[in-house]
Amino acid sequence: MLQTLTVKTNTRTELLDLTSQIQEVVRQSGVSEGLCHIFVPHTTAAVTINENADPAVKADILMVLNKIISEQEPYRHQEGNSPAHIKTSLMGPQITLFVSKGRLVLGTWQGLFFCEFDGPRSRRLHVKVVEG
Repeated sequence: MLQTLTVKTNTRTELLDLTSQIQEVVRQSGVSEGLCHIFVPHTTAAVTINENADPAVKADILMVLNKIISEQEPYRHQEGNSPAHIKTSLMGPQITLFVSKGRLVLGTWQGLFFCEFDGPRSRRLHVKVVEG
């Protein structure tokens, strides 16, 4: 079954830790061994896996993305959000994780992050957990 979560973002660019929310979807699915696929159906938002123990990591990722993908370039896209499209292309709209013993398989310090690059907005995130 496909489950859709709503994510509300608060700033232009931010990383939101959704690990516990996605783990709850896995728990509710009843799948013990399988895969969890996460897909973001937006062109200016993405998902990634990275350290979730130290909030400075999120800040550093955004700092560097904002530095290398400047808002000041002569972009041709008229909506004014070309940097968001580029960041999304680099980070990616989907991730597939293993599920084992009813839990997401992540490293000790890893978490799953929703990446907002054109906020604040209300976004959707699709999650599908399958046995396998």
